[in-house]
Amino acid sequence: MRRVLPSLIGALALLLFWAGQAPAQESAASASIQTGTGHRFAAADYSGSKVFLVNADGAVEWEYDTGGACDEIWMLPNGNLLFNTGTGVTEVNQAKEVVFRYSAQSEIYACQRLANGNTFIGECNTGRLLEVDPAGKVVSELRLLPEGTDGGHVYMRNARKLANGNYLVAHSGEEIVREYGPDGKVLREIPAPGGPHTAIRLPNGNTLISCGDMHQAAMVMEVDPEGKVVWKVEHDELPGISLKFIAGIHRLPNGNTVLSNWVGHNQFGKAPHLIEVRPDKKVVWTFQDHKTMKTISSVQILDVPGDPTTGEVLH
Repeated sequence: MRRVLPSLIGALALLLFWAGQAPAQESAASASIQTGTGHRFAAADYSGSKVFLVNADGAVEWEYDTGGACDEIWMLPNGNLLFNTGTGVTEVNQAKEVVFRYSAQSEIYACQRLANGNTFIGECNTGRLLEVDPAGKVVSELRLLPEGTDGGHVYMRNARKLANGNYLVAHSGEEIVREYGPDGKVLREIPAPGGPHTAIRLPNGNTLISCGDMHQAAMVMEVDPEGKVVWKVEHDELPGISLKFIAGIHRLPNGNTVLSNWVGHNQFGKAPHLIEVRPDKKVVWTFQDHKTMKTISSVQILDVPGDPTTGEVLH
């Protein structure tokens, strides 16, 4: 009996150990919830200060702590990730080695790798649109604000350098998107109620714009060159889904649009992180993982073709 007792105790301890592990494994496996057919994607978690690679089953396959609020992310053709870090821009490879870094005193929400290998950066507070070479040297600067002026936290969100050399800038606080020429002259203004976060020029000449929650009415809209809204999804238009703050967007080759439904501003956990919508506004995919991620502010779908450095990825 004395010899059997230790064996029974050992077996019981082993059973208790595995019983204790099972809930943790089950929790990790069920942390993400998807509807429809999933995608592999890269995402930036602004409030969690992390970037993620997520597979089509909804499981995180890679993550990196950005050290600051991350609002923008790109996967480059070489597999590296380019993202902002609150007051800087960083590029890392998947071994988590930093291969490019730019730091500023200003908040930064916009970055973009250009075809010439330089990086476009939009500084929010200073209103500077910069082109920085791989060594971190500023090789081009356009000031939208006088030197020494602080535009504040909501002066600029995402911005893009266009193929024609112009710039598309989302001025969140002014609720307007502006297109600037290389000399800084305003060429066009598009009203964007709710505060624009991202503006993308589409191949057909239209502009796709996401808007925030300034009026508690987030939306995404497509505007033609004459200023007419030709497509729009409003905050309460999708059955069973509330749009909280539309931040990043990705127009897919099939015409669908993936929305980053930013759930900050006391909306944590109250809606899906990502929503894919067809042109007829039917929802074909949603993703949420509120245990792992706080607020997805930018998404790039990775299972569709396109080179982001040449403007083929509409994100």
